[in-house]
Amino acid sequence: MPLITSSAYKAPFYLFNGHVETIVPSAFRRIKNTTYVRERLELLDGDFLDLDWLRGGSRKLMIVSHGLEGSSERHYSKGMAKYFFHRGWDSLAWNCRSCSGEMNRLPRFYHHGATEDLKAVVEHAVHGHQYDSIVLVGISMGGSLTLKYLGENKGVLPIAIHGAAAFSVPCHLGARELDRPAKRFYLNRFLRKLSRKIKEKSERFPDLISYRKFDSIGTFKEFDDRYTAPLHGFKDAIDFYERAASLPYIPKIMVPVLIVNALNDPFLPPECYPYEIARTLENVFPETPERGGHTGFSLSFKEENWMEVRAFEFLAGALVQPQ
Repeated sequence: MPLITSSAYKAPFYLFNGHVETIVPSAFRRIKNTTYVRERLELLDGDFLDLDWLRGGSRKLMIVSHGLEGSSERHYSKGMAKYFFHRGWDSLAWNCRSCSGEMNRLPRFYHHGATEDLKAVVEHAVHGHQYDSIVLVGISMGGSLTLKYLGENKGVLPIAIHGAAAFSVPCHLGARELDRPAKRFYLNRFLRKLSRKIKEKSERFPDLISYRKFDSIGTFKEFDDRYTAPLHGFKDAIDFYERAASLPYIPKIMVPVLIVNALNDPFLPPECYPYEIARTLENVFPETPERGGHTGFSLSFKEENWMEVRAFEFLAGALVQPQ
């Protein structure tokens, strides 16, 4: 029963609630003096993924997965990559389909449960670059991808994978917290970004995708019913939420995994705090700081944030544990 009941994270005094803790680092945090080397991974279905590397010749690799409408350039991805790299690891920040700055080739793009792409990235790292030790870090949607990947592949995970850390994880998808009117600001921000992609895809694939009346969409459920579900083989949004969620896969995870969700995260409903599941597991460590917001976890007057410090602390420890 490895529940972490006391978290070391303390929010800066000038970030006074979950919304500010979420918005300020997202808008203003910059990661300096870090330049990726990009590699394009061609996929078996004819599409591609863009992989951004920091490499120094280590046999240890950290792979970070970004959140919804994020990328390898988001502060949390680049910060995580830099933090591990400066401590002797190679780092790989991969971009989901359509998120690297170039639209992907196929009508489909990505979603919370699209673990086939994360699997392709991991297998490329193992077989193409021959790393001895690999750890996974997932942020927000990337955390959901990470947990689902680990659970659904429990019997066939590469032996090189030693553990994972996931932060601000929407592991339950049915309770759409951002569809609440009080949180319309966040929904609108995501829809503006998704609007540009849907418009471009509708021009490429007019027989499959329509941009007509996109502006009338008022909830994530409407977006998922209209686009996510049909483009990715789901019956509707409800079917997508049930089949893509990572929560049912957590009990199947065999490697040590840290799951950190702040109690004041404005994106997460109560269903995303898997206390009861973790009580029966020996290798799943839920940690719920009182503060942190969504993918925030800022530290006072420091470039790094607490997610990076905590992930490295946990995963460096997992590396020396018997497997």
